[in-house]
Amino acid sequence: MTGPLTPLTPLTRPARLRPGARVAVVAPSGPVPEDRLQSGLDLLRGWGLDPVAAPHVLDRHPEFGYLAGGDADRAADLQSAWCDPAVDAVFCARGGYGAQRMADLLDWEALRAAGPKVFLGYSDITALHENLARRLGLATLHGPMTAGADFLKNQRTQDHLRATLFAPQTVRVLEAARGGALVPGSARGITFGGCASLLAAEIGTPHARTSGAGGLLLLEDVGEEPYRLDRVLTQLLRSGVLDGVRGVVLGSWQDCGPYAEVRAVLRDRLAPLGVPVLEHFGFGHDEGAQTLPLGVRATLDADAGTLTLEEPALV
Repeated sequence: MTGPLTPLTPLTRPARLRPGARVAVVAPSGPVPEDRLQSGLDLLRGWGLDPVAAPHVLDRHPEFGYLAGGDADRAADLQSAWCDPAVDAVFCARGGYGAQRMADLLDWEALRAAGPKVFLGYSDITALHENLARRLGLATLHGPMTAGADFLKNQRTQDHLRATLFAPQTVRVLEAARGGALVPGSARGITFGGCASLLAAEIGTPHARTSGAGGLLLLEDVGEEPYRLDRVLTQLLRSGVLDGVRGVVLGSWQDCGPYAEVRAVLRDRLAPLGVPVLEHFGFGHDEGAQTLPLGVRATLDADAGTLTLEEPALV
């Protein structure tokens, strides 16, 4: 880098949800199993919410079975939901692949004009988290999806999301599920990140971030072998995205190979940053995953295994 980096600043937080709030459920990425979607909608109704499935949420692409319908239809569902004044939140039904394909089909000025709303998802949805942060300056929630198996089956996941949505002031101190410091220390910064491979895939795209200066990086992935994780992390390092990062919080590395090998790669690539790194924090593709806000100021204590939010995830 040729000059000082501009540190990240807190993003606009949307309003917390209240009983009766309308939630639009969309499928920006992969196809959604109908039975799991219905179970998720029922669960949200049990919380007093009014969930509405987007028109194309159960679509299947006629040629590419990994997509939940055509790019234009998936984008239209998200656009319509966000711009509907009766909708208070937009939840993603599942991840998979496809969010990047439709991100530039959205009318971002119209989304901005519609105002901030709660946005929830993880995995492939990282591409949309990044675009909402960079284009709209909006804080979002990295958390379970409506048709996700962990959301449907795990009480801890359900309870943490529910508290975040309705009483965010009660979940200001987040604790590591079972891990500790990969690199000891503490740091203060703005949360950002998500799925490592999606963060790397955003590099070079319109509105992509060029550094994480002042940030606390949340990082996890699924189904990436150690050498591929090495490649992803090396790309993030070489691109400058990790320049100025103040701390790193690691989530799940499900199906990424023996954890001893994964851990060695993480240490090799991240320890030279000279910042605290906390592992096994319990978010993303992890059983009992917590909901983490992106775009808020927080303090990481790797030795204590905590991430303390300086303000609630929602206002």
